[in-house]
Amino acid sequence: MKKASKRVREFRKLIDKDQAYTLEEAMPILKQAHSVKFDESVELALYLGVDPRQSDQMVRGSVVLPNGLGKKVKVAVFCKGEESNAAKEAGADYIGSQDLIDKVQGGWLDFDVAVSTPDMMRDLAKLGRVLGPRGLMPSPKAGTVTKDVGRAVTEAKAGKVEFKMNKLAGINVAVGKVSFTEQALVENAKAVIDAIVKAKPQTAKGHYIKNIAISSTMGPGLKLNSSEYKAAA
Repeated sequence: MKKASKRVREFRKLIDKDQAYTLEEAMPILKQAHSVKFDESVELALYLGVDPRQSDQMVRGSVVLPNGLGKKVKVAVFCKGEESNAAKEAGADYIGSQDLIDKVQGGWLDFDVAVSTPDMMRDLAKLGRVLGPRGLMPSPKAGTVTKDVGRAVTEAKAGKVEFKMNKLAGINVAVGKVSFTEQALVENAKAVIDAIVKAKPQTAKGHYIKNIAISSTMGPGLKLNSSEYKAAA
């Protein structure tokens, strides 16, 4: 049997694998386990009690993290006319219409969030195979297809994150960086969980949030106590 690495052995000393932690208990452990030179991301992983095969049980939405994501977010806005001025004033990094679509078709993808006005979506649809798999396709449900592009840009810059259930009824979403204070990480994580609870499909039965875990990029995964969220859902 392969011997566990020193890092893994240290993780095991910090974690009780049989314990379900609160967010307040988990954050100090994640920070203590941080042993790499880069600023790791912290991510929530949830498993939901819904049927992903049913279209009316899809869980998707977005939330603005109260303490941001800890990184500069590059925003591309597909629009024309007056909306271009609003996007510029809000601090959009890239603004355009057909010229920006052509640039993406040519292989350029140097942005983190894409925002579009409704009138641009027909032309933007041709980029579905490029933007979709990367989670970059604008969506009305995520608030990134809108006439109010200024607000969408402001929210994206402030740390708005999207969440979308996968085919196994799971959701993975970043809530910050290890360098954040424990309180900031707890506040961000709670904001995400609350948003997912509010997005519960009306047709979902039984326990909605079955399991929750939190981890850092290179650190351990900690099981969270999901009982309070089961009650909330």
